Amino acid sequence: MKSDVEIAQEAKMNPIAEVAKELMIPAEELELYGNYKTKVSLTTWERIKDKPNGKLILVTAINPTPAGEGKTTTTVGLGDSLRRKGKKVVIALREPSLGPCFGVKGGAAGGGYAQVVPMEDINLHFTGDFHAITTAHNLLAAIIDNHLHHGNALGIDSRRITWRRVVDLNERALRNIVCGLGGKANGVPRETGFDITVASEMMAILCLAKDLDDMKERISRIIVAYTYEGKPVTPQDLKVTGALTLLFKDAIKPNLVQTLENTPAFVHGGPFANIAHGCNSVSATKYALKLADYCVTEAGFGADLGAEKFLDIKCRFAGFKPSAVVIVATVRALKMHGGVPKNELAGENMAALEKGLANLTKHIENIQQFGLPAVVAINAFPTDTAKELGFVEEKCNAMGAEVALSEVWAKGSLGGQALAEKVLAACEKPNNFTFAYDEQAPIKDKIAAIATKIYGADGVNYTAAAEKTVKELTALGFDKTPICMAKTQYSLSDDMTKMGRPTGFTITVREIRVAAGAGFLVAITGDIMTMPGLPKEPSAIKMDIDNSGKIVGLF
Repeated sequence: MKSDVEIAQEAKMNPIAEVAKELMIPAEELELYGNYKTKVSLTTWERIKDKPNGKLILVTAINPTPAGEGKTTTTVGLGDSLRRKGKKVVIALREPSLGPCFGVKGGAAGGGYAQVVPMEDINLHFTGDFHAITTAHNLLAAIIDNHLHHGNALGIDSRRITWRRVVDLNERALRNIVCGLGGKANGVPRETGFDITVASEMMAILCLAKDLDDMKERISRIIVAYTYEGKPVTPQDLKVTGALTLLFKDAIKPNLVQTLENTPAFVHGGPFANIAHGCNSVSATKYALKLADYCVTEAGFGADLGAEKFLDIKCRFAGFKPSAVVIVATVRALKMHGGVPKNELAGENMAALEKGLANLTKHIENIQQFGLPAVVAINAFPTDTAKELGFVEEKCNAMGAEVALSEVWAKGSLGGQALAEKVLAACEKPNNFTFAYDEQAPIKDKIAAIATKIYGADGVNYTAAAEKTVKELTALGFDKTPICMAKTQYSLSDDMTKMGRPTGFTITVREIRVAAGAGFLVAITGDIMTMPGLPKEPSAIKMDIDNSGKIVGLF
């Protein structure tokens, strides 16, 4: 089969204005980036805000493995499949980060015959949203160091500056640095470091803000440092809230593109789900719900991360109520969770499948804990046997979850008709959506609820530094907020080597960061990094472009 980029390059795209017309968005509400990409004006919201919402379908997955699961591919394919059935549907996805694009994970535009296009543009610079986030974040960092250099009128304790810098690349050498070297003219020497752009609180704010006024208010309350007296310092104190907000004047507008089958797709915002909240923007989802009868969206990594944060953070803030949740799995990945090495996954192994299936059943339990109907999508591989597929279906059905084989990677919307039917039926079922915890509960109670209910942990341990932070944040009144857990995506635990459904483990919280602008606390567990590194052979070494502009090696 052709590569993803080859398939995408052969796509018969419609002019984006025609795609927008399907959603009844007039030309005057579009800000075109060429023929196939556009931002949708903020004035559109005023026109559509009183329309009834469509049904919200969340696509999540089991804990990812090197065998592959295909969550974004399934999201795109499901959207195309619903449209083939005559439904008015919009897909809502996150924007890819350049870090994993040039690293090892790849892009985030789907795959095979279930992709959003123009794939190369979406996976690279797209409409510049990530550049706006990176620039705003680093402008704030520059303002802080400039304030120190010019007398430090606010009395900022340079040892307690919490605002690091960001870059949208995987760069382990920048995780911890010393800045301000070179003498008095070059600033105040201090320890700091870089995170990847998708971990920036600016990214979270872009994804959660309702409009520019809300974004400005959120930016104003970011905590960047503490004074010698322990008082929080914000952009409002530094008098740069307006300057930071203006950098988002275009980035805040949702991006509209299309799938290979010309289904409308919003692609906007891109926080990682292992170190951030892992969902596309609230504004894009709001637009999709008003403009279509069905919005199909995804949340990053497994349901323990992306789905939990989508439900406990995004839905809480935006007032969304999902109608159904799709959990994506593959027989190959389930066998890997059962202990089979990647190079031995082709053979039938019922014992390993049964053991690995525990990972999937835990995620089904979790979705049901939220009071939502679950549909399992088995992303098909040629090596799957009828016995294996039947066994998965039997076990899931016994838990009250419907199962459908998905072949959208190979067949596009024709391969997702069975899944679409199951999802449509699930959307009509009653649900009792509820959160995993009360946001007014103490910090430790909320973290314990996530760890025990969602991960299956026996309890939570805290480092001395994390214990101290819990007390400080509680005293400052930042405890009545949701929790964003930063945890390895590969395991339900905080130890990436514990695959399947581990038991008898505890979660260790080593650090807690306050994201006062985003409106949540980030609990960093285990050895999770907020700046990834590149593998020995990064994807970048396989990429090239010829004189005509044709790209090769991009997945």
